[in-house]
Amino acid sequence: MDIEKIEQQTIETLDKPIKKARDYWHLLGPGLTTGAADDDPSGIATYSQTGAQYGFNMLWLAVFTFPLMAVVQEMCARIGLVTGRGLAANIRLHYSKGMLYASALLLFAANTFNIGADLGAMAKAAQLFWPRLNFAGLVLLLAGLMLLMQIFISYGKYAKYLKWLSLTLLAYIATAFAVHINWQQALMAGLVPRLSFGRQEIFLLCGILGTTISPYLFFWQTSQEVEEKILQGQTTIKQRQVADKPTINNMRFDVWFGMFFSNLVMFFIILTCGAVLFSHGLTDIQTAEQAAAALEPFAGRYAFSLFAVGIISVGILAVPVLAGSASYAISEAFGWKEGLYRKFRQAEAFYGIIILAMALGLLMNFLGLDAIKTLIYAAVLNGIIAPIVLIPVVQISGNKKIMGQWRSGNLATVVGWATILLMISAGAVAVAGLFF
Repeated sequence: MDIEKIEQQTIETLDKPIKKARDYWHLLGPGLTTGAADDDPSGIATYSQTGAQYGFNMLWLAVFTFPLMAVVQEMCARIGLVTGRGLAANIRLHYSKGMLYASALLLFAANTFNIGADLGAMAKAAQLFWPRLNFAGLVLLLAGLMLLMQIFISYGKYAKYLKWLSLTLLAYIATAFAVHINWQQALMAGLVPRLSFGRQEIFLLCGILGTTISPYLFFWQTSQEVEEKILQGQTTIKQRQVADKPTINNMRFDVWFGMFFSNLVMFFIILTCGAVLFSHGLTDIQTAEQAAAALEPFAGRYAFSLFAVGIISVGILAVPVLAGSASYAISEAFGWKEGLYRKFRQAEAFYGIIILAMALGLLMNFLGLDAIKTLIYAAVLNGIIAPIVLIPVVQISGNKKIMGQWRSGNLATVVGWATILLMISAGAVAVAGLFF
């Protein structure tokens, strides 16, 4: 009997960490997938170029942008949880039509540009493994596959799929451990800011801010919080306008973990490219797939494969988020039926915007645009648009009349306004650098 008790206690002891990990996994949702979608091929290209050109010098940005990104995304999540509406729907209620349409249309333009850049990067990454495959065919195949999944898979299944797909970002962390890295130097660079304020550095800084604190994430995060409530049976606005402390705490854990994961991946991409490409003088990296190919001679096939597979898999996660967030914004702005929980015939305009955004992004790949410029400019464009959208986010989340007791605190509001000023400054300098 004593032996049986010991065996039972041993089993229970071993099961506890597994059960705890499972419980934490269940708490993760919109925050995790939003954070993972932030590291799209445009972001990977921006981070790769940063590491290749400046080594470890800009690693500190991964640490510096984390709290800014997390605070902003928590604001967006609060808005969705407390109001029961998406971000554009809230802007429609509390702001002028000019602000509403400007936010929605600018987001649609930026996302379409980003979708095109991401689709091209994914196709090029696939050609690293299968060079004989046709580029045009790959872009069409990838776009078609993602459209079919987003339109015809139920939201419950689709959300789980996105959640598991976010784990593919671990490939970039694994890549760093496949190469030689001076960890003491890397950790110091992550903690001590360095910036010479050169034109190219400021341009990349704006790109990093734009691809880290991206407008499409604001709309996606807010709408996914609403979708999750609908999935739980809260189908009316009134039912969804209920929040409590456990719900807010679970949301905060989800959001902060997701943003930490996102910036951790950013850190490791810059780290790997700085350790391998910069140290070997390969500073003229034009695309994310070039970064992957350049790793192979110095870091081996394993590192190359992980990096290249990451571009494709993260793109499959990020592109639907880009198209979906654009559709949420446009549909809510014009009062159309929206939501991935609806079937195609119940929200034809909503799914029509997704199809249009994907089609226009697809078309961009046949206009002969320079790959790296497209990717980097997509990030910079996000950096310029983000402050415009962030203003209503900060104001709504801190408004007691709208948010009640669940409004954002004073510290979060200060961080929000500081983020807006920082992004406006970086965007203005980056644009000025294009002309002077």
